Order: sequence, then C-alpha cells, then structure tokens
Amino acid sequence: MKLAIVGLQWGDEGKGKVVDYLARDFDYDVRFQGGSNAGHTVQYQGKKYIFHLIPCGLLNKNVIGVIGTGCVFDPAVFVGELGDLKTYDPDVEKRIKISKFAHLIMPYHVLLDKIREETTQGIGTTKRGIGNAYEDKYGRVGIRVGDLYYPEQFKEKLKANISRKNVILMEIYHAEPLSETEIYEQYMEYAEKLRPMIADETTILAGAVGKNIIFEGAQGSLLDIDFGTYPFVTSSHTIAGSVSIGCGLPSVCVEKVYGITKAYTTRVGLGPFPTENEDAMGKNLRDVGKEYGATTGRPRRCGPFDVEVVKYAARLSGVTEIVLTKFDVLGSLKTILVSIGYKNADGFDPFLASRLEPVYKEVPGFMTDISHIRKFVDLPAQAKDYVHLVEEYTNLKVKYISVGPDRDAMIKV
Repeated sequence: MKLAIVGLQWGDEGKGKVVDYLARDFDYDVRFQGGSNAGHTVQYQGKKYIFHLIPCGLLNKNVIGVIGTGCVFDPAVFVGELGDLKTYDPDVEKRIKISKFAHLIMPYHVLLDKIREETTQGIGTTKRGIGNAYEDKYGRVGIRVGDLYYPEQFKEKLKANISRKNVILMEIYHAEPLSETEIYEQYMEYAEKLRPMIADETTILAGAVGKNIIFEGAQGSLLDIDFGTYPFVTSSHTIAGSVSIGCGLPSVCVEKVYGITKAYTTRVGLGPFPTENEDAMGKNLRDVGKEYGATTGRPRRCGPFDVEVVKYAARLSGVTEIVLTKFDVLGSLKTILVSIGYKNADGFDPFLASRLEPVYKEVPGFMTDISHIRKFVDLPAQAKDYVHLVEEYTNLKVKYISVGPDRDAMIKV
C-alpha cells in the first residue's frame, strides 16, 4: 500500500496522531513537503512527543523515516528533535534518512522571517524561516543538504548568500550583519552529525518494491501555496499531488489518499476563516480541545465544521475517505453547528473566503465523554447522527474517528 495523508482544513487536523496510529502497518514514513513549521503531536505510553521535521511514524520501531526533497531542512531543529526522540529509542537515527536534495534553512532565513513578521509585511508565519528558504530555492540561490559534503562549494555558496542577505539586513532593516565564518563552522559541525543519515531517497523509495509507504503531509490543503487562501498560506504544496515531486517518484506512486479533518474547524495565524466563532462556542472548543499551536503555542481560532471547505480540499487530492479527529471535544456542546453551505457562493472559493456567509444547520450534541469508546456501535445516537451528517453533506466516507490524544483512542468505522 502507498498511502498519502493530507489535511483538509488549515492544518492542525491531527495528522501526526493518525500517521502514528497507521504506521504500525507500514515500512516507510516519508515527509514530502514543509519544514519545521509543522507541529505534529503524538501521545504514546503517557508521554507527549512533538515532531517538527522527523516523520512521526517513527515511534513505531518497524518504520524507516524519510525527510524528502520537497522539505526544507533546519539542522538545528533536527538535532534538538533527534535528541528528544532518542530518549524513546537510542538507535532511532539508524532509521532516519534525509534527502541530499532537500534545501537547507539557514540562520539568515530565520532572521529575515522574524523581521518581516514584526513589520507590516507579517502574515502570521511561525518565524521558522520556511518561506525564505523556499524563496531561495526557487530563486536558484539555495543551499542543499548535499552541499554540506563539498566544503569549498558550500563556502562559496554561503559567501554569495551572506553578501546578499547582509545588504538587505543592513540597508533595509537596519539590522546587524551575519558572520559568514560562524555559520560555516556551525554547519560543518552539523554535517558530521548528519553524515550517516544523508541519502538519495529517490533510490531508496524506487527500490522499495512490495513495501508499504505512508506519505506524511504537513499543514493543510487550505494552506497550499496555490490552492489555499493566498497570501495567508504556507510556502509549499500541501495537497497529494505534491507527493511525487517531493519524493522523486512517478505520479502514479500514490494508491490511496486519506483526508484528515477535525470534527470542527480551527485556524492559527492570520487569514480568512468563514466559520470562526469568537463567542462562547469558539472559546469552549479552544479550551476543551486544548487548541494551541504545537510549534508556536499560539491560541487557535475555532469554529464549526465547514462542509464546503472539506469538499473543496478533498477534491484537490482525490480524497474519498476521511479521518474525523477530536470528535470527543464536541461532547462538551449541548448543540452543534455545522456550516452546510454559504448564502453568497456555490461552494468554497479562496478568492471569496473573507466574504463568505455560512449557512448553519443546528443539531443536538451528545453531552457524553466518548474517549473510552472503541466501537462505532457504542457511540451515543447523537454522535452517530453527526458522523452520518458529515458523510451526507461532504459525500465522503468516514474511515476512522479519533476520540482522544492517545494512539489507540481510535474507532474504525
């Protein structure tokens, strides 16, 4: 099986928990886009793990994790994350492969991202240098992981980039210049630590005939650089079509796509959000659902489930089956609102997103703790009705339901 996991909202849908749960049946877990702006939270054996770059299926010791070409790679974040994960598995680095084609996030990327966000240019990024690294990639001045192992070549590229970035830092932002020597020495140290893990993932994956591969997406479809709510988006392609490019595989490599969606809707950062609720309902969802960003800690904006957003995102990736996450959070509501369409548009349109007026359907809540339930038949009647409503209005089959943060808090429908 070659399975892709994509988010159907604005990210934070619980993809990490789903990948961790499913990965027991897979041989490889491959990140195909994004960088350390991802925050995938997995709770296992009473401990919480937060993954930023490392594929989160690696808590399953049968899995080899691959950070693909489509990602941007921050060595500093990776080394710290690896150290945390080694408390669980001291030999975990033997199961990690990093694409030599992936572009490096450099200190100047992070610094420029922070400066931009603190000016009127800010759009609510995580300040991790992601967009700046992708800018250099497509501007053909980026530095790749593989360049680390050709010191003179790396130094030459670094010198050219530092020269350009220091002009921007000093002349436009009146900031202190960066030291080429310090960055060079720092990244040469990273090179030695990373050396055993660097690989050509295209060769590894092309040779994985008969193996099961799960392709792990970051962020959500509505943050796709082209099809999301631009310009309040991420800097990569978050939909399933990105898998083949992000891993160097044929376009037919994906056999099935699962779409991950919360039982309600959230968004972090700036940008349009048609069903955002700033009243008691939104606050309740944030408090009960612990809706704070895993990467930045920022409170997430919350609101009712939006049928049209999910339908739009599912169409982009060819999704026919979905995983409904954080369903247990709805157990705190007496009544539940679902946006089944808009007064002023026929379906979701990113160009109109800030002006869409939702049409809500109100259904009774189930007011019950369902976190202990593992079979669909054991859910309260109102909870079953909600699942059927989602299926009816999205025309998608609910495959799994997550009812809690733990790995096994899952119902297979």
